[in-house]
Amino acid sequence: MRIVAVTTWFPTERATSSGAFVEKDVAAIAARPGIDSVDVLHLVPPHQDDGSRAFTHNGIRVRRVPMSTRSPLDILTVARSLGVLLAGADVVHTMAFSSLLPFRMHRPDVPWVHTEHWSGLTTPATLPLAGRAALPLLKPLLRMPDVVTGVCEYLAAPIRAVRGDAATAVVPCIVPPREHLTPRPMRPRAPMRLVAVGGLVERKDPLLAVDTIAELARRGVTAELTWVGGGELHDQVVRRARKRKVGHLIRLAGTADSAGVSAALDAADLFFLPTRADNFCVSAAEALVHGRPVVVGATGGQGEYIRPEVGTLVDVQDAEAYADAIVETERRTRHLNASDVAGTIGDAFSAARVGAGYVAAYAAAAAGHRG
Repeated sequence: MRIVAVTTWFPTERATSSGAFVEKDVAAIAARPGIDSVDVLHLVPPHQDDGSRAFTHNGIRVRRVPMSTRSPLDILTVARSLGVLLAGADVVHTMAFSSLLPFRMHRPDVPWVHTEHWSGLTTPATLPLAGRAALPLLKPLLRMPDVVTGVCEYLAAPIRAVRGDAATAVVPCIVPPREHLTPRPMRPRAPMRLVAVGGLVERKDPLLAVDTIAELARRGVTAELTWVGGGELHDQVVRRARKRKVGHLIRLAGTADSAGVSAALDAADLFFLPTRADNFCVSAAEALVHGRPVVVGATGGQGEYIRPEVGTLVDVQDAEAYADAIVETERRTRHLNASDVAGTIGDAFSAARVGAGYVAAYAAAAAGHRG
């Protein structure tokens, strides 16, 4: 079976971390029995285009075609070329909502699976005004594929609302279990070491994280926060930390590769991310498989895998509420070792399970293919 994965998100030399989830999914699919090949058609946005057009990436053949999702001409040009670009595919697998745009004018003549991650479907209030206005016009695109997968039930619900009885499945993000776990302290450590992994963007609410550290300090609980990730709120976070007199307790580590993220999680006592909304919250799942308890915002699919004995979901964006949760979660999980925490997820999000989920989606698409 030859799969052609079509995506607007994939790593380039100018955006090395773009589409990391797609890169992992493609590799997991390629490793499944019965899959002869997986080729990637990358509809690269201009600001990420490094000029390469046909190459092999970690054993996967990639063809890169420029397309701005804001240019009707670009979208039309790609749509007119899809027949050639998809030639020889047994299954077409679009990944990410923006990848659907050229398919509005060209439906594949083979089974079609689409994978969705977009938080705009679950929390449209986080979109800019133009995005919210366009959403009713964009949602019908989800009706076109034979099967649509979401990364959690939280995301699958609005997809099903659009698709009705058409096939919709849940295939999670890949968060592989770890072979070796760094032990966590069995007694309180002062200062407590907290870690966050995510963009310094409004949706992740890093300013509230600063206020939470200040609230803990006011209570006499000294906690240091390392935030891994960059973004447009960097300078505001620095100013807020200085104003709240906790600048010495907050370290902005910038973006990091997977090894850097792992090292930051291993060094922490507890993962803390006051996210306003997430569909899956991969970083929280990564913290758990590293054996670290978690405190995160409640809005999103993370509640489907965070068990009460190893984490707390906070349903209000309030520094006092997060401070309460951090203190209580640290106390409640103090007796657990790293393997106890990691065992609550096990291999549920392994590459093998995710790859098998997609192969099942291909079979369902073939069975229900509308031509």
